[in-house]
Amino acid sequence: MNHLTVYGIPNCDTVKKARAWLDAHQHPYQFHDFKKAGVPETRLAQWIAQVGWEKLVNRQGTTWRRLPPESQAQIRDAASATRLMLEQASIIKRPVVEWPDGSVTVGFNEAAWAEKR
Repeated sequence: MNHLTVYGIPNCDTVKKARAWLDAHQHPYQFHDFKKAGVPETRLAQWIAQVGWEKLVNRQGTTWRRLPPESQAQIRDAASATRLMLEQASIIKRPVVEWPDGSVTVGFNEAAWAEKR
């Protein structure tokens, strides 16, 4: 991998901040819109392998809070989390970034991103 890919939803505030930061630092990237292109299942498996399903499931967001408690209780391993993330892309913490060095980050952390440049 030799390019940077940002995965997310364009109207997400954190994705907007992340993209603005990349633009301001003249860091070229590709954007993958979960709403238009869906969640790439093979990539999702790789993200889970690198960062863990717990980090990818956004338990602070509106989508999670709208899930019935019994549905929330069923998310207890990578398989159940994968099913949920494929069904409801908005449950994924954003942005997910694949860096040119092959690493994956979840969310926007300006200091950590500055170190990757």
